[in-house]
Amino acid sequence: MDLTLRLVTALLTVLSLLAPPPAQAQLAGHGGPVRALAISVDGKTLLSGSFDTAAIRWSLATESAEQVLRFHSDAVNAVAFVGDGRMATAGADGRVAIWTPGRPQPDQVFEGHSGPVAGLAISPDGSKLASASWDHTVRILSLPDGGTRVLQGHSQNVNGVAFAPDGKSLVSVGYDLTARIWRLPGGSADIVMMPSPLNAVAISPDGEIVTGAADGKLRMITADGKVTGEVVASAAPIVALAISHDGALIAAPVIDGTVAIVDRKARSVLRMLAGLGRPVWSVAFLPDGATLLTGDADGKIRRWNALTGATIGSNLVGTPVDPLIAYAGDHGAEIFRACVACHTLSETEVQRAGPTLAGLYGRKIGSLPGYRFSEALKAMDIVWTPETVSKLFEIGPNAYTPGTKMPEQHIGSAEDRRALTDFLARATSK
Repeated sequence: MDLTLRLVTALLTVLSLLAPPPAQAQLAGHGGPVRALAISVDGKTLLSGSFDTAAIRWSLATESAEQVLRFHSDAVNAVAFVGDGRMATAGADGRVAIWTPGRPQPDQVFEGHSGPVAGLAISPDGSKLASASWDHTVRILSLPDGGTRVLQGHSQNVNGVAFAPDGKSLVSVGYDLTARIWRLPGGSADIVMMPSPLNAVAISPDGEIVTGAADGKLRMITADGKVTGEVVASAAPIVALAISHDGALIAAPVIDGTVAIVDRKARSVLRMLAGLGRPVWSVAFLPDGATLLTGDADGKIRRWNALTGATIGSNLVGTPVDPLIAYAGDHGAEIFRACVACHTLSETEVQRAGPTLAGLYGRKIGSLPGYRFSEALKAMDIVWTPETVSKLFEIGPNAYTPGTKMPEQHIGSAEDRRALTDFLARATSK
């Protein structure tokens, strides 16, 4: 089934190339699709994980990045808040990391999974963290003492996991056409067979289980394993799920770039959010039950009114102040604007998804201290100069710097490339 996911990813890439311009973006800082979103209990902080290998902690009040978390060597597929302000990240590298805000490295790292971790869930009392993995297992981590329990039974990739509101059971879903309701603390499982591979699961405050499937359907299951309803959200696969805090609404993004907003009680689609421009990988509701955040394939996070379908807020790029305001009218700065979501020009700015460009010229590729580069980049002999930067955008990052996480992009005009390299010479040498 790994081949199936690769085909889905390829389809997402094609869709992103064909899509119209996206809707407004409030938070931009990731250098790849936003794979996971989590909201703090007080609704003030957002945690996002991306294919660019980074997680970012955001202030929703200021719409700015407060910390970039760099540890994983591959895509960050799942994130969660685990109590006392701490955070959990998990990735395609099979590792789960626990973080304290403000600290540059994780407090704890758990490496038991032998395949990518696709989902995380925190128990209602905050004492346990569950992880779903493509190694066909679910692991339950005891946060107080670090003990781990392995739940086995799935025969294919496990894509999602969720705790029941009372903490007495845990639900996992996977490609093997099953939803498994694990009774805790014993760990025995009730198996619910489904007609399609399952990509996501969420549980409402009243305990109803909602699954999202590759056939585009939501299916509702009782806590004792009875299927009680279904909703056709799309003809395309559902890739994630979120339920509003009051349990009234379900958000279900599909790979065609739309998001179905479903009335859970009425079992009906209220509306489809469209015009996002690219596929959506992740969704999360704010505590008000009406505001929805979407994590999109262009690396941006957007805010919506799920009740009306309207976008909320202005078109910002990770900070309420334009970082290029001092360069108004500079042609090179306007070309660089496509890069500002991921790169800063000064070491004093909060780090974004990509390395700072301060002191760029004369620096060997992959050598900036404190930034996690791929082994492929660190092994290259490129030194950044106006000529090498120009070459990067002439032939594209994938060809010039294989192994990079940088999104593929080209600047076809030699004049525009020269304007950009001249601007960088002025702006990064201060």
